[in-house]
Amino acid sequence: VQLQASGGGLVQPGGSLRLSCVSSGTMFSINRMGWYRQAPGKQRELVAAITSGGSTNYADSVKGRFTISRDNRKNTVYLQMNSLEPEDTAVYYCNAYRPPAYDYWGQGTLVTVSS
Repeated sequence: VQLQASGGGLVQPGGSLRLSCVSSGTMFSINRMGWYRQAPGKQRELVAAITSGGSTNYADSVKGRFTISRDNRKNTVYLQMNSLEPEDTAVYYCNAYRPPAYDYWGQGTLVTVSS
């Protein structure tokens, strides 16, 4: 299974980006999909996740600014990021999870928020 993330880049504070992650795996629709991020010197953290049924959860730091969504026809999960802050600077990774042992990661896409 390959997860191909894209959409990162350099953006000014207050700007927006949309990340995409395409999965080559089968049965995408039943996966829990998540976006994680890792800033320099920090541990990887969950940013947002969406279940097969469409339920979502977010880190407190991004609530109201980020939106996760999925298109099962395209095997793709998205992360719309608005009102970006310098603290959002990190490498963003997508994850596909299905218990008990289906757990795959994309290669990461760098988001830099700076003026």
